[in-house]
Amino acid sequence: MNGLSDVRLTLHSQELATGQNNGTREAGMGHASSSLSRWDRFWRRLHTRKALLALTADQLKDIGLTREQAREEGLKPFWRI
Repeated sequence: MNGLSDVRLTLHSQELATGQNNGTREAGMGHASSSLSRWDRFWRRLHTRKALLALTADQLKDIGLTREQAREEGLKPFWRI
């Protein structure tokens, strides 16, 4: 595996663990949890889209995106899916 794949696997496992923890936390919070999770999604979208703009050509090739696709996604506002 290359370094980028290792990082993705590590991040994915952390996201899964966080999601499981959030699920138990959200069950007791009622309506507040839905707005919190929405803001979490917005925040994550903002940061991941900015990260796409900073990737090198080799990194984009690893994830199967062209520079144009990354730029198009990276420039979307965080509230758009």
